[in-house]
Amino acid sequence: MKTKFFYSAAALALAAGTNAAMAEDLTLCWAAWDPANALVELSKEFEAQSGHNMSFEFVPWPNFADRMLNELNSGGQLCDLLIGDSQWIGGAAENGQYVKLNDFFAQEGITMDDFIPATVAGYAEWPKGSPNYWALPAFGDVVGWTYRKDWFDRPELQEEFKAAHGRDLGVPASLEELKDIAQFFQGRDIDGNTVYGAAIYTERGSEGITMGVTNALYNYGFEYNNPDQAYDLEGFVNSEGAIAGLEYYKELYDTATPPGSSNWYMGENIDAYKSGQVAMQMNFAFIWPGVEADPNVGGGKSGYFPNPAGPDGQFAQLGGQGISVVAASEKQDAALEYIKWFAQPDVQQKWWEAGGYSALSAVVEDPAFATSQPYAQTFLDSMAIVKDFWAEPAYAELLLAMQARVHGYVIASEGTAKEALDGLVKDWIEVFEDEGKI
Repeated sequence: MKTKFFYSAAALALAAGTNAAMAEDLTLCWAAWDPANALVELSKEFEAQSGHNMSFEFVPWPNFADRMLNELNSGGQLCDLLIGDSQWIGGAAENGQYVKLNDFFAQEGITMDDFIPATVAGYAEWPKGSPNYWALPAFGDVVGWTYRKDWFDRPELQEEFKAAHGRDLGVPASLEELKDIAQFFQGRDIDGNTVYGAAIYTERGSEGITMGVTNALYNYGFEYNNPDQAYDLEGFVNSEGAIAGLEYYKELYDTATPPGSSNWYMGENIDAYKSGQVAMQMNFAFIWPGVEADPNVGGGKSGYFPNPAGPDGQFAQLGGQGISVVAASEKQDAALEYIKWFAQPDVQQKWWEAGGYSALSAVVEDPAFATSQPYAQTFLDSMAIVKDFWAEPAYAELLLAMQARVHGYVIASEGTAKEALDGLVKDWIEVFEDEGKI
């Protein structure tokens, strides 16, 4: 029998300011990346106001899921607060690993109506579409594109591209236009260096190629299941459009990416872009502050655009995380204090200014937001078109199956796109049968 965890009465009293508490040491767990460093600095304000001391456990992305899911599954008490991936929400809720926050939110006047709807659905809700919340949206993120605006603006390249394609070299309006641009730059000489079209996600071991290929699949008509019947996969996962989308991604990889990029994810793409190897890179929005600050590609040399449309719409893969109170923690009261502090509009504004991506509507809908950074409008446009991977308790098995199927086709040229997606349907049906869902 699964144990259900809720906030304690003491937690409500504490958060409401009706009960004094002794200072406690809290540990917040997250991935090791630049936003985490920004949160350390921001959290000094919480320490000063609350008297609690904050410690942080940051794990490199390649090991983050294994480390934190093992911690949750073992009932470990390392983390009092966890900023966990959106895909974990189903398992953490159903297995009693996160504290349910509904009553706490109601007590404190925190409403999910105040956050970007996609982040509430992606980071906080389980079951999906229900008003049951297990996290506060903490870091909005989405796959988008960075491009070498300084290269695109060169008159000789503009002239050559227009002669070849009949349009200006600029931000692509479609995935086909993006492929044309990537192929145009492939193997080109720029300032004496051979450059390539685009760095895209191809990593096999964790989630990389799935987080990449979905940006094509969604826009060609792929659906995770029948919108009218849950877990009905046939003809949706492997629709004709989805097959065409997978073929598109393979062609992009085969004709417009750097040699040796068969196992690239966030870090490799960043390195390739900053070192001047590629004209464009696919990556999550979290990298954009670092691009702007980089001496080689920042300061107006780069531009940003949302994932372009395909034949069946315009969508982008959701990233980002919510912040949860870990049910195994013995310091839930103090952890809830942190949630209450972090949800405040002034703290959320400081979070954006520090390099975090606030999901609070009051921050992103402020008239000054869109021009506050060169990438701010692209972030807004991208968050309006997001879709997410399965957040089922069995998401890890679902993810591993997709990683294997699409990497085998796109990178290793095994079989056809139809065979890859037909195989994926079989894999996923088997997972859901084991789960008793079908």
